[in-house]
Amino acid sequence: MKKTIGIGYQDFEKIRQSNAFYVDKTGFIKEWWENQDEVTLITRPRRFGKTLNMSMVEKFFSLDHAGRSDLFRGLSIWKEEKYRRLQGTYPVISLSFAQLKETDYQTARRKLCELLASEYAKREFLLEGTCLTESEKNTFRRKTIDMDDVDAALALNQLSGYLSRYYGKKVLILLDEYDTPMQEAYINGYWEDLIRFTRNFFNSTFKTNPHLDRALMTGITRVSQESIFSDFNNPKVVTTTSREYADAFGFSETEVFSALDEYGLSEKKEEVKTWYDGFTFGDQQDIYNPWSIVNYLREKRIGTYWANTSSNSLAAKLIREGNKDIKQAFEGLLQGGSINTELDEQIVYDQLDGDEQAVWSLLLAGGYLKVAGFKGKNEMAYDWEKNVFVKPVYKLTLTNLEVRQMFQSMVKGWFRETGSDYNQFVAALLAGDEESMNAYINEVAQKAFSQFDTGIKPSKSAPERFYHGFVLGLIVDLAPRYTLTSNRESGFGRYDVMLEPKNEQEDAIILEFKVFHPPKEKNLQETAKAALAQIEKKQYAAALMAKGIPREKIRCYGFAFEGKTVLILGSHTKEQ
Repeated sequence: MKKTIGIGYQDFEKIRQSNAFYVDKTGFIKEWWENQDEVTLITRPRRFGKTLNMSMVEKFFSLDHAGRSDLFRGLSIWKEEKYRRLQGTYPVISLSFAQLKETDYQTARRKLCELLASEYAKREFLLEGTCLTESEKNTFRRKTIDMDDVDAALALNQLSGYLSRYYGKKVLILLDEYDTPMQEAYINGYWEDLIRFTRNFFNSTFKTNPHLDRALMTGITRVSQESIFSDFNNPKVVTTTSREYADAFGFSETEVFSALDEYGLSEKKEEVKTWYDGFTFGDQQDIYNPWSIVNYLREKRIGTYWANTSSNSLAAKLIREGNKDIKQAFEGLLQGGSINTELDEQIVYDQLDGDEQAVWSLLLAGGYLKVAGFKGKNEMAYDWEKNVFVKPVYKLTLTNLEVRQMFQSMVKGWFRETGSDYNQFVAALLAGDEESMNAYINEVAQKAFSQFDTGIKPSKSAPERFYHGFVLGLIVDLAPRYTLTSNRESGFGRYDVMLEPKNEQEDAIILEFKVFHPPKEKNLQETAKAALAQIEKKQYAAALMAKGIPREKIRCYGFAFEGKTVLILGSHTKEQ
């Protein structure tokens, strides 16, 4: 009998008791336990079963769930007597930072203190008897939502000691979604305040804690060691490029195809693969996002399930506010291309604005990109001639069709605040209405400019960021009707775009962007004319004509920019 497809289960006990659809991942328990690492941090994209697996680990080891053979009977972990005896034998502290998504530091800190206080409230039985001294009982009672920084930093360290003494055994600490508050701090501008607080908290909990047996942490990103882990004794960090636990999170293709067979969807395998395959962990390829697959089994139709489950604000911020190199690379990704880059999987959030490698690393960790191959060796190598270590160069692409659809919607959203102006500009461009193009593009620039540069003072690169974002918008909006290519050189002295129609009845279009330079030009009119002259001098139309497009079917436009002011001049190639 087919099991019911339940959506949103994150509690292992509930999913087992409800007899809902479940893919056995209890092999992770054995792998983690036998690796014997004191502190393990595993990073995986959102909705990849991290929380469910952490709940599974808690239910397996916790003394609070001793004797719960009903939860594990029939699963792989229950096949060995050694692990049947291990179940329910450890004091476990399990908590999650998943809900710490605040817009300011004080609220985030208060919510964290509330979370720590709740761990103490669950164990008020420790206040009874003589296990704790009177001084320790007073310390215990201070663990409230209003506790100070010292009490908060020491909270889990001290609770570990109390539990260890009570049960006569060191504790396991499980921390799910450890980096959620850090991502929110970066997005909302209180990174430094939060890091000062959490650095002391992590040091006390995971390093200077003699009552800790082992700890397991999960998150999306590997926050740099210098940011919060500088005092750690080398925790074992497992990222998306690591080989450990490769099949413990997410569904393998075998598991997905088996489920499709079970639910009468065997003929849909190729469609499902096209939309949802693509994740790679270590050397394990063809990993699928569980959320998308479970929803597909339930709804029996394609949808952007994973991409729409939660905020993509960090990914949007990195690309929208990224420099021209990031936006240019992203253009190619949106059109099915790839990028070659080294990776720095230790994310330094406060350096993301100027670190292109870190941006691609974060998007890879978030599941938006996948490793499609390597340029050269796929591991660190030593160059004896240069006397340096050489990092592998990764070939990255968008993960799958679902992710591409998500990013297309994201780019469209950048211009949504401009109302109908952006859509009207595109319509005017296609119609060759130069007067309307000028009116609408200036409205778009005035309303959308700040989205691409969020600094307190206007950045010198603000125009550049807007223009490149504008091109991304064209790629997304015009993809059904045009093949868009760009032929750019270093710097923003020029940035030309060619729109090749897929329907031979429509005109081809060439766009040339130039920034007003007062020493060279008297006004925007001269700048726009210089842009048109650039098209003629470089003979851009020749590339289109070589493909059989008649000269009279090619329109050219020079865009001149001065801050938020734009002037567009048009010139038909037959008039050149």
